[in-house]
Amino acid sequence: MIVDLQRFLAGERPFWTEFEKMLDRLEAEPELRMTLPQLQLFHHLYERTAADLAKITTLSSEPETRRYLENLVARAYGEIHETREKQRRFFPLKWFSQTLPQTFRRHVRAFYLSVAITLVGCAFGGLAIAFDPDAKPVLMPFSHLLADPAKRVAEEEKATHDRLAGFKTTFSVELMTHNTKVSIFTLALGMTWGVGTIIMLFYNGVILGAVAVDYIHAGQTKFLLGWLMPHGVVEIPAILIAGQAGLLLALALIGRGSRVPLKTRLREISGDIVTLIFGVGVLLVWAGFIEAFLSQYHEPVIPYEAKIAFGAIELILLSLFLAKSGTGKKPES
Repeated sequence: MIVDLQRFLAGERPFWTEFEKMLDRLEAEPELRMTLPQLQLFHHLYERTAADLAKITTLSSEPETRRYLENLVARAYGEIHETREKQRRFFPLKWFSQTLPQTFRRHVRAFYLSVAITLVGCAFGGLAIAFDPDAKPVLMPFSHLLADPAKRVAEEEKATHDRLAGFKTTFSVELMTHNTKVSIFTLALGMTWGVGTIIMLFYNGVILGAVAVDYIHAGQTKFLLGWLMPHGVVEIPAILIAGQAGLLLALALIGRGSRVPLKTRLREISGDIVTLIFGVGVLLVWAGFIEAFLSQYHEPVIPYEAKIAFGAIELILLSLFLAKSGTGKKPES
């Protein structure tokens, strides 16, 4: 075989250079997952480089080029036939700012269903209190909610001492722990084909609706908003996302209209469920901190308008985060 060496080197070197860049990137980023076009290009360059190596081997005048091509082919062979699981690095900031909101949006229909179930519960609880105020002992889970709202507000506003003094951190941790347990339980009940998750979401809605109507009916709307908004605009969405994860698990178990085996369906959504519930945990840590250090303090200590404004800003930021963060970024596999 007669080869015009200089023309051959000039024509093929750009392909070798591009191939080398792809190999460098694969070795520098072990967690990288190439797209189908990238894989096709990689395969084409691998075959072309291997063919060029076969041609150059017949020429004794180019030992450096031959060694260079041998190195490229060997590196590519190692990447293609690697059998060890590559250790994927975890980047918390990237996970929170990209993976979490992308996962949320990917299953947003399950979130909407979670919201709908909770709203039905709110309507039920609100109507129950409106038509039967004596139902409070049945609907309210905490003793301090059984008192007359106007009397409670008067007592809170007259308080001259900090009832959480020296106890804020403990109270905050108790809130985080309790709410996280409720969220994990709501998710786990997805194993009941979603029945348990639906009941939990409905019941949480009943409590929220009953409390809201009770305080509004007593003319304490401003107190209600100032009390609930600072932590509630984060805590309530967190519970709803836990419900989203539980419903996602239930849908995978039911598999209606899908011919994919159950094991495969569960494997496909397992990573997303873990992402969602860890995101819920992060949100509940913030909510617990805010409830202990801000929500429990009322006028004249902290003006209601300031607390309501703070809650509104939180709600806007959380909504923008879930709707926009990570947009345009490639989701991690």
